[in-house]
Amino acid sequence: MKARDVMTSNVVTVSPELDVKAVANTLVTNTISGVPVVDANKKIVGIISEGDLMRRVVLGTEPKRSWWFELFSSPDQQWAQFARSHGRKAKDIMTRRVITVDPDTSLQEIANLLEGHGIKRVPVVKDDKLVGIVTRANLVQALASRGIAFFDRKEIDEDLRNAVLSKIHQLPWTGSVVDVIVDRDVVSLWGVVRTEEEKNAFRVVAEATPGVRAVKDHLRIVSGQT
Repeated sequence: MKARDVMTSNVVTVSPELDVKAVANTLVTNTISGVPVVDANKKIVGIISEGDLMRRVVLGTEPKRSWWFELFSSPDQQWAQFARSHGRKAKDIMTRRVITVDPDTSLQEIANLLEGHGIKRVPVVKDDKLVGIVTRANLVQALASRGIAFFDRKEIDEDLRNAVLSKIHQLPWTGSVVDVIVDRDVVSLWGVVRTEEEKNAFRVVAEATPGVRAVKDHLRIVSGQT
């Protein structure tokens, strides 16, 4: 299996100019732990995780740096640290060196990247533009749907997956992040939705897609989102 087979294609993103508070609200509202930062051309310029937000301190309360930090860090590093702790926009606190993969990267390679770099997600980039994202949850979902053997499959129901995703993306509401994994014409739905009615709608859309033999609904309802 490759990145294209499990990636979430309807990616929640933020702009570099978005206020830090709005970035935090984006994570909470969409029940996600990280978000890519993209420019007007959908080119990824950074990524923000919960850790980035937690490391940011409130303006004026930054702790005094230790002597060794001052001694061994360059002026550029010190300026960058100042911007990350005092900045008010996404571009100030985002991680700029983003590890990315292309749609044909194998899941084994992605698992190695996540483990080796201690990260939870990798954006998927094609022709220098963001086309999806693969998270640890996506890998777990693939594993839960079919087991270890699923990772080694060379022929999967890619066309059917794309058809289901296309129908989901045409639904009149947005906000819920739903992923689709297809194995031998059986669709597994994963993600977080707001209501039972929304959950049923996603299931109905999948069941109505020509070629789908069965639907396994793993969607979770999270109430109280705004």
